[in-house]
Amino acid sequence: MNTTITDVFFDLDHTLWDFDKNSEMAFDRIFKNRFPEIKIQDFIAKYAPINQECWKLYQNDKITHLELRYNRLKFSFDALNVEISDADINHIANDYIEFLTDNNHLFEGAIEVLEYLKPKYKLHIITNGFANVQDKKLNNAALSGYFDTITNSELAGVKKPNSIIFDYAINAAKASKANSVMIGDCLDADVNGALNAGLDAIFFNDKKVEAPEDIKQVNHLLELKKYL
Repeated sequence: MNTTITDVFFDLDHTLWDFDKNSEMAFDRIFKNRFPEIKIQDFIAKYAPINQECWKLYQNDKITHLELRYNRLKFSFDALNVEISDADINHIANDYIEFLTDNNHLFEGAIEVLEYLKPKYKLHIITNGFANVQDKKLNNAALSGYFDTITNSELAGVKKPNSIIFDYAINAAKASKANSVMIGDCLDADVNGALNAGLDAIFFNDKKVEAPEDIKQVNHLLELKKYL
């Protein structure tokens, strides 16, 4: 146990909740009904990097929520050379949000590490996701009970890496920055965002991408026990 840390803040998507796996299952369900000729693996291969780039633009206020929902689908179908109407895109976007939270796959070790941390620290969520969707994910995956506070970008009015969302979360948690740590999968939004806001940070680097040597990192959630 780290005796200087009292409050542990987690990102949700791609850190505890396995967004890629749950997303693929949601699209698989949609395509079986609407586009049975498209192989889900082919779509995901285009969609995953496009979605990531769209989210980067969204979290840095370069595009709106509606543009995010539209662009990530339109650009993915364009990449597959599949013509699609705006009406179909809107149907898929709505079905996707509805179906996404029906799937509750978590990263390996998520529950075990939360069970380990819960008696030792106050646990919290800071997410750029949309409030109603993130609440469903937490409830359906039986995660809600582990966390004292949930901060999302709608509540804070800004998105990570903006320091205001970290200030908002710290105040909501009645915590101090000096005794807090942020854990997340995104170097820009989670790690650098937290460090710039005055919190410590741990990079959840499950994809083992290159990262600065001075950044604390883990490749598996259970490795958090080394730091906490």
